[in-house]
Amino acid sequence: MLDRWSEAFQAGTAQKTHSAPSHAAPSEADLVWLRLEQEPSVALQIQHIASPISLVVLSDQPTDEEALAAFSAGARGYCNTHATAQLLRQVAAVVLQGGLWIGESLMQRLVSATSRLQAADSTVSPPEESWSSGLTDREKEVARTLARGASNKEIARSLDITERTVKAHVGAVLEKLQVRDRLQLSLIVNRRANAR
Repeated sequence: MLDRWSEAFQAGTAQKTHSAPSHAAPSEADLVWLRLEQEPSVALQIQHIASPISLVVLSDQPTDEEALAAFSAGARGYCNTHATAQLLRQVAAVVLQGGLWIGESLMQRLVSATSRLQAADSTVSPPEESWSSGLTDREKEVARTLARGASNKEIARSLDITERTVKAHVGAVLEKLQVRDRLQLSLIVNRRANAR
């Protein structure tokens, strides 16, 4: 196990395998982390993970294409092998609560794609209340920029604020609108904007 894995999951254990496992995972595990090193195709042969076990794929060289393959194979999360202990704990929390951990790059692609789809679909009906009620002007700006598919760095640059401030605004917006992630926020913002 890498040091940061041990730091994140003190009760965790590691097992080395050279081929796709013949069984899903030990029955006592709630979450299985699968590290892809050189031959991801072997690891991605896993098509079904025994319920209630969830799989998170760790990649030494993450790519959006590999992430999509991992999700197609049944993974519930995908992140860099060398992520910080704090991030690994966040991934685990999201996945164990039934969510997906997609990663920033793939999330941006999804947000951009939904933005384009929403713009092309003028039949979408607006929600009863405006999505922006209760948000500050700055939070609205951050939400609109995020909904266009911008990363935190791009939002910070366009609004002339720090990335840390962007993260704080995004967190506040997600909480105030009671949405789980950037993709849901993007769908709400784009649906409202395109319904006008």
